Amino acid sequence: MDPRDNPYTPNAGARPPALAGREDELASFDILLARLARGSTDQSVIITGLRGVGKTVLLVEFRIRAESQGWVAVEAEITRHPDFGLRMAQLTRRALLQLAPKARWKDRARRAAGVLKSFTLTVSANGALTAGLDIEAAEGIADSGEIVQDLADLVVALGEVAKEARRGVVFLFDEIQHLSRIDFEALIAALHKTVQRSLPVTFVGAGLPQMPRLAGEAKSYSERLFRFPSIDRLPREQALRALVQPASDLGVAFAGEAADEIVAYTEGYPYFIQEYGRIVWDEAEDTLIRASDVASVRPLVAAKLDGSFFRVRAERTTPLELRYLRAMAELGRDPQKAGDVAAVLKRNAAQVGPTRARLIEKGLLYTPGYGLATFTVPQFDTCLLRTYPEGLERQD
Repeated sequence: MDPRDNPYTPNAGARPPALAGREDELASFDILLARLARGSTDQSVIITGLRGVGKTVLLVEFRIRAESQGWVAVEAEITRHPDFGLRMAQLTRRALLQLAPKARWKDRARRAAGVLKSFTLTVSANGALTAGLDIEAAEGIADSGEIVQDLADLVVALGEVAKEARRGVVFLFDEIQHLSRIDFEALIAALHKTVQRSLPVTFVGAGLPQMPRLAGEAKSYSERLFRFPSIDRLPREQALRALVQPASDLGVAFAGEAADEIVAYTEGYPYFIQEYGRIVWDEAEDTLIRASDVASVRPLVAAKLDGSFFRVRAERTTPLELRYLRAMAELGRDPQKAGDVAAVLKRNAAQVGPTRARLIEKGLLYTPGYGLATFTVPQFDTCLLRTYPEGLERQD
């Protein structure tokens, strides 16, 4: 069929044609905004899940919904390197100017701009971010040099402007597992201050499954400040909908067995469904996609996933790290004990401990429990077993 008509979207963060199985998360977000708009408080949200389950897609949908209701939505993807304080100054400046264009500033907006300048000069001495604001820095506010205290001052000042404007601000952060502990602590403390003052500011983050533990380590009260919905593979009926509906809307049908085979192969993971759907659409010759079509393109699907989705992650590893991952795959998909992986590598746990730690830091593994680790990427074990030769993990 014509690739130009292909409805499937296997791209990072791209909204699929049928956003199936995420109705609960969308409804909860709408309730969160409605409560804050009425002056009530509610918990901010951190969505957790493996790679490819649609966390970024949800953040995009949240932004669209927030903006349609008059909220200011500011987005950021967290990385390990840029300074978090400087990033928050940039985002706050953007939000402030959307809430209150400079020509219409009132007292609260002027005060917030002064706090922003104070904070910015603390995290970036050249003051470039506040160029053009023509305001004096606030004294004694957001200028201590302690980000936990200063960020709270800044976000509270922003929230007061939002409240006066009868609008709200939502921060949407992706990949938040990259936040340092002190930066995460500062973010949590700032949100806590807005809750205490019933200000219309909230936060929605997306990250890997270890986020509830990291939040608890940053601040003991984080479990009362956040909800941690976990999203995973789609149930069978929702996975079928995500696959079949986009084609049906364009007059193309899947034979029942064909759709079932794709859902089984992809295990209901949204990204894999989109990738398989794209390939089978491009290769099918008829508007009825049969089981034979699905079977014939399976090698193409595996090659595409191996060559892109999995490969970019495998190539971020050193030879020893790759051997560690291959050893884990040999043991199976379940979380593995460090000692068992070390045994496959004919080493002890202490010897391979630094390798395991680097893989966790790179976001390829996470720890669901003490002494355990598992893949952050679904089906990565299958790719490793398929792509890398048996015995690779024992090569020196």
